[in-house]
Amino acid sequence: MTFSGVMSAGWISGDGKRPPVFLVASAAAVALAALIPVVYLVVRSAGAGSEWTDILWRANTAAVFGRTFLLIAVVTAISVAVAVPVAWLTVKSNIPLRRVLSVASVLPLVLPSFVMATTVIEMYSPRGVLQGWLSMFGVERLPDIYGLGGATLVLVLMTYPYVLLTVRGALRRMDPALEEAARAMGYGPVHTFRAVTLPMLRPAIAGGSLLVALYTLSDFGGVALLRYQTFTSTIMIQYESSIDRTLAAVLSLVLVVVAVLLLLGEGFTRGSGAYHRSTVGVVRAARRIDLGRWRWAGVAVVAFPVLIGLVVPVGVLVHWLARGLINDQQLLPLLIPARNSLFVSLLAALATVAAALPVVILAVRFRSRLSRFIERSTYIGFGLPGVVVALSLVFFGINVARPLYQSIWLLVFAYGVLFLPASIGALRSSLLQVNPRIEEAAQGLGRSQWRVIFSVTIPLVMPGAFAGGAMVFLLTMKELPATLILSPIGYRTLSTSIWSAASEAYFAITAAAALLLVLVAGVPTAYLTLRGYGARPDVSDPPTRAPGLSRADR
Repeated sequence: MTFSGVMSAGWISGDGKRPPVFLVASAAAVALAALIPVVYLVVRSAGAGSEWTDILWRANTAAVFGRTFLLIAVVTAISVAVAVPVAWLTVKSNIPLRRVLSVASVLPLVLPSFVMATTVIEMYSPRGVLQGWLSMFGVERLPDIYGLGGATLVLVLMTYPYVLLTVRGALRRMDPALEEAARAMGYGPVHTFRAVTLPMLRPAIAGGSLLVALYTLSDFGGVALLRYQTFTSTIMIQYESSIDRTLAAVLSLVLVVVAVLLLLGEGFTRGSGAYHRSTVGVVRAARRIDLGRWRWAGVAVVAFPVLIGLVVPVGVLVHWLARGLINDQQLLPLLIPARNSLFVSLLAALATVAAALPVVILAVRFRSRLSRFIERSTYIGFGLPGVVVALSLVFFGINVARPLYQSIWLLVFAYGVLFLPASIGALRSSLLQVNPRIEEAAQGLGRSQWRVIFSVTIPLVMPGAFAGGAMVFLLTMKELPATLILSPIGYRTLSTSIWSAASEAYFAITAAAALLLVLVAGVPTAYLTLRGYGARPDVSDPPTRAPGLSRADR
């Protein structure tokens, strides 16, 4: 067989379907763009020659690896344990303040990691605010917040919304008939969740967990402030302390290998089962379950991470702002940075969702070795530190795309490379729940493949698109290294304003910019989050009341 024949066969899916040419070309272009940082790292590492083994040995890689993987495992497990109940309660139940809590539960994503870490230290350190309150009750000293415990707390607060948003999108697409059939067979609510709902959420949980793991792998600000050394912190120290960046490039390539291992693990966890209905038809909206006297317990479950991850940090920021205003500290004008942040984040969200669509459709509807390779290639950038991606695009802009250098379009391109997986994970879990027979029926009516994609497939995955867009928007609002390096001269955003104020110890300005960041992000996030809820149910269509728990469900 010729090389072209092998390539052609590689594009044919397991059921013999050949994808449209425009879909393959679009997805391949997105994957090539996402691999630019890897190409840059290979070029920079080539200068190390045979010394790369010595470089890895000097970096004490084994010990750092162990600490990094421990942090990834703990943060991912806790994030899933927090996010899945919160997602179910805000989508499927009738808890009070459901919509307010739905928006508030994803807003911790917008806080930069160094701001979240600083507020955690201010609140929970042995000399923090909580220690002052507890001293009245005889508590002399809180446990040390630094190390694995503090880093885990910060990263869980910042990453559980990844799982939350993907699982919410999957729950909204899920056919309620599946759970109703289980209930008709005598299953209690807990058994129904365990046997029917949770397996259907497997792709969403796997996709969200991958995002959590990759973010934990790439985070620097939070772990550095909490004095927990990870692989990324080692790389950042090399970038900041050395003129020759060969060592940092070699270590970053190892980070790419770790990201690939995480991708393989996610693919194994995700499985290859079907997650859609076996029949074709309109999926009706599910009736919310009436929790009865347990409604306020459900509110407490959802409100607790909101309290720790949003209310407490915002409270600390308000305290800093009030203290600075009392001391007559001047605030910088933040209206223009807020406008810039809003504009570039919305632009990045739209562009990233549009880029994710061909990759997801190809990977889900036309499964093959090459489509899997394309999909997984897009995740690499999310596992790399922002400074690595930014420097690779500086190299690309100067040597390949000179007109884009120092323009807002290269900045948006960087956000796409960094945050494309956030859209892909949400869209993938949504598309897996769409029965392919619906698209086949449209093709049977004489529509071409591209018309079916635009008129049938894309409208059906809108819950995933809104969830992915919300994540990209929030991540872009707080992204710092890429913004500092790639933004046009004089282009200030709220994240860069926070960084410059914090580096000069102007905590009032830091607090004002961070609070404005939460406020500016809150309105679009509320729209994107609540869009999936649709209209309120009619009074004549009351929530389904949950029966008492059976002995097996307790």
